[in-house]
Amino acid sequence: MLQKLVRKMVRSVIFDVDGTLIDSVDVHAQAWQDAFRDFGDAIPFDDIRSQIGKGGDQLMPVFLSRQEIEAKGEAIEKHRGKILRERYFPKIKTFPGVRDLFQRLRRDGLRIALASSAKQDELAFYKKVARIEDLVDVETSSDDAEKSKPHPDIFEAALSRLTGTDPADVIVVGDTPYDAEAASKAGLQTVGVLCGGFPEAELLSAGCIAIYQDPSDILARYDGSPLRARK
Repeated sequence: MLQKLVRKMVRSVIFDVDGTLIDSVDVHAQAWQDAFRDFGDAIPFDDIRSQIGKGGDQLMPVFLSRQEIEAKGEAIEKHRGKILRERYFPKIKTFPGVRDLFQRLRRDGLRIALASSAKQDELAFYKKVARIEDLVDVETSSDDAEKSKPHPDIFEAALSRLTGTDPADVIVVGDTPYDAEAASKAGLQTVGVLCGGFPEAELLSAGCIAIYQDPSDILARYDGSPLRARK
């Protein structure tokens, strides 16, 4: 674990979901690959996986022209959602320590928010998988943002719902460079986790102030982590 900055009092923690709380990055990439293929576009799995963490509005332009997106982008994204739910939802599992970490944060009086590029119905399923439905104070999904990560819209929406919270008192936890980039644009600092598969160097380059393996590692090192930092 690398930690670069000692913070003041933390009052709220905003979590990304896919790749941070649940092991879903590979299935998202597979669902996108299946959907693209069904519309005639053969895109390598690893290329798609490197873009997971973005919403469809930011992911599709990496692989399709503007004309292609105008012609079939909406249909591809709708098809992707159907594939994800029907083929891959049963494969999604939670990472170790998620519920225990959330309970610890709650005992310390911190508010917990989720900020995900997922659709609202997908997010509801992920909360159930992670067993955190009763531990979340605020949540935002792609439905609450005009643009998805790495744009700051989703984090700004979460902040607006964490009423009375100074951005300086908030930590983001995420697994992708897009989380850290979006959080920085919203005036927030990010703790990175490696369980989503992005290299530590990329997370640090994007601005993460500390790196952990997964939620259970944050919990194991909690007292020295930015989530526990005090004046």
